[in-house]
Amino acid sequence: MKAMILAAGRGERLRPLTERIPKPLIPIGGAALIEHQLRWLQRGGIAEVVINLHHLGERIAAQLGDGSDIGVRIAYSREETLLDTGGGVKAALPLLGAAPFVLLNGDIWTNYPFAGLAGRRPEAAHLVLTPRPEHRPTGDFALQGERAQRHGDARDDHVFCGIAVVHPQLFAAAPDGPFNIAHELYFAAARAGHLTAEGFTGAWFDIGSHDQLKAARRFAE
Repeated sequence: MKAMILAAGRGERLRPLTERIPKPLIPIGGAALIEHQLRWLQRGGIAEVVINLHHLGERIAAQLGDGSDIGVRIAYSREETLLDTGGGVKAALPLLGAAPFVLLNGDIWTNYPFAGLAGRRPEAAHLVLTPRPEHRPTGDFALQGERAQRHGDARDDHVFCGIAVVHPQLFAAAPDGPFNIAHELYFAAARAGHLTAEGFTGAWFDIGSHDQLKAARRFAE
């Protein structure tokens, strides 16, 4: 199984830090965030990884190289213009192949056990969800058994962890250009009953703010 790490974004909410360093290279626990992520995947049995690049992307490629120092093989998908999460994955599909792949946001810190994803073969996508944390005003999905549902109201009491297994077929009717994968694809698949999910209550930090970055660093100490 392959994986893709979404690493192209500008990290606007972490400015001015991200004006000089791409968010995936922010140090946490003695190494760059993305280096930890690559090790999580490698320990989970995933050794082929695609990383998309845009903002300060060549700094990421220069630091990681081909991935051999971490025990993985990295291919890069370079975006001349920022394609958002969905457009970035769609552009990278030729590197990912026809089988389901793990998709990981490049700005999360977690102790989720990635080995459990290796056997997943969803018809559309399989998401990892966590109960809505206090710093998130709204949720993304409701978890009903092994299905993710999307209501668009207070019933959506779980948030997406930025960890998924995605079937390339999910992109069969995807738009061209930049688009958000959750808004355009995951929500529609959930409403159609095609989105499986699991709950996770371990450590998870969405590093989209300085407060969350500090919290992740404290946890990693």
